[in-house]
Formats: sequence, structure tokens, C-alpha cells
Amino acid sequence: MRLDSGVTSSGLLAIVASFCVLVSCAVNAQPTYRSGDEIQPGYEGWRENADGTFSFIFGYMNENWEEQPDIAVGDNNFFSPGEADRGQPTHFLPRRNRFTFEVIVPADWGDRELVWTITHNGETNLAYATLATDYLIDNMVIASETGSLGAGTSSPESRSNIPPTVTLIGDTANVAQVRNVRVGELMVVVARVDDDGLPKPRRSTEENFAIEMKERMLRPPSRNTVGKTNGLFLSWNKYRGPGNVTFDPPQIKAWEDTRTSANSPWGPLWTPPPIPDDGLYEVSASFDKPGTYVLWARADDGGLYHDQYITVNVNP
Repeated sequence: MRLDSGVTSSGLLAIVASFCVLVSCAVNAQPTYRSGDEIQPGYEGWRENADGTFSFIFGYMNENWEEQPDIAVGDNNFFSPGEADRGQPTHFLPRRNRFTFEVIVPADWGDRELVWTITHNGETNLAYATLATDYLIDNMVIASETGSLGAGTSSPESRSNIPPTVTLIGDTANVAQVRNVRVGELMVVVARVDDDGLPKPRRSTEENFAIEMKERMLRPPSRNTVGKTNGLFLSWNKYRGPGNVTFDPPQIKAWEDTRTSANSPWGPLWTPPPIPDDGLYEVSASFDKPGTYVLWARADDGGLYHDQYITVNVNP
């Protein structure tokens, strides 16, 4: 039998089969990026401190979507020259993490370089920090790079914004707070977050929000930089430690998860959570292995951020 197009049925079947093989090969050839890829340290820039010293600010790109490796300070995670441990993370969250930590260098640093080296999955990558003027950053750069603003833009509201502040509630609030717990024991942490309410998130009724949600789902990308929803939140994550940490309630992702359903400000459908009336955020954490951990709290208003840390000694 011959079809109207002039192709025999057997020929058509052969073409379809060949197409399916090609599609299957193409799909199978696509890397998943779930695990097995490299981590790239990143130098975000520098700013001068009131005492004349300088802060070098670093972040990183974990090319994996799921793998969250622990890389101890040592041959695979170190700074040079000088001390290998400069307070960098040893637990790496997925994907892009910007402005993760700061390293303070003296006022007479000059034109020297500070290098952060990470080796993971057989790949070694380095980030070079200098006081080159091209790397000078301010609040507008931070807001722009994290996606609160479009690239190279600002507004009176964004220029007026000041970072939120996190105050850890406890006997040694904000001064190297240390806790002691046992494996499997719940540790409750309370933090107060103060903010100026800027930048303001958009407000809408539930009905308008439902309409807006549908529009947002159908709307094509309209910017060439990462997008972020403005709105205050507090997120706890493991920063260092030998085992897994479970937080309750589950925390908003502080990394750039751009998937539609992600519980992340970079997810297209994410909305800011309600702010507690007293400004107090309570979370419990539990640990599955003994050792010394550092937990990292980030308060983020969409444009700017503030960090605090707790050291936890977990006993068997």
C-alpha cells in the first residue's frame, strides 16, 4: 500500500522508528545534573569596612541539583595564602549561592590575591579575590545580582532599603552562640528578625492572587537576569557538620531554585510567608550524627540580607 504522500507504509514505519531512536538517544544523552558534577567557588566582590579593613565576599555554584556534598577544610577546600580556614562553608547547597560569606582582610592588603580552592568530583576550581575597582560592590549591586532588581537598575525604594537584622534569642545572643544536644534530640532555636518593610511585596486579594498566579504560570521570561520575589523570610541551613540536619518546619531555600514549584524566592510562583506578629521565628533542628555543627540563619527581604550562626556540639 502506498500513502498519498508517496511514502509506503513500511517506509513510514522505518522513518518513525529512526526518529524515535534519535529522540531516545538525545534524551539519554542529556546530563541530569542531579549529582556527580563540580563545584565552582565564586568571588562576588569587596567593600570597605568602617575600620579601614576590607571584606572579600564569596559565593559558589554547585552544578548539581540534588547533591549537597560535605567538603572539610583541607586539601579539597582551602584558602591561600595564609590560613586555610577562613570561615568558608563545608556543606554546599545545590546550584547558585551568592554572597554566602565574607573574609576580612587588613587595610594594607594592597594588590595581593586571596584564593579559594575547591576540589570535588575530580574537578579543581579556584576563585581569585582582589581589590580591583571592578569588583567594588554596594547594596544596589547585591540587590541586582540576586535578582531583586533588573540588571543595572534601581529605584528610590531600593536605594532606601536597609538589610534586615537577625537577633538570636539565648544566653549569648549574637556572640558566638553555642548549644549542646544529643543525636536525635530536638533543639529549638528562636530568632527575632527586624526589618524596615522594604522592598514592599505586592499585595492582592485571594481572588486577584489566583488570577495573577495563572498569568504568572503562562507568562514567558521577561528579563535576562535571575528573577527573585521580594519579601521577608528567614531560612536556616547546615553550614558545617558531619551529618544530616532536619529542620521543622521545612525551611525556605536560600539557594536559587528556579523551578516553578520550588519553595524558593527564585521560584516563579513563590510568595513571601506571613511575618510573625512579634517578629520571632521558631524552628527545631535535629542531628543524626555526633560532631560539631554550624547552623546558618539568613534573613532576606528580597534585596538585602543578614546572617547569623550557631555552633552546635552534638553528643552521642
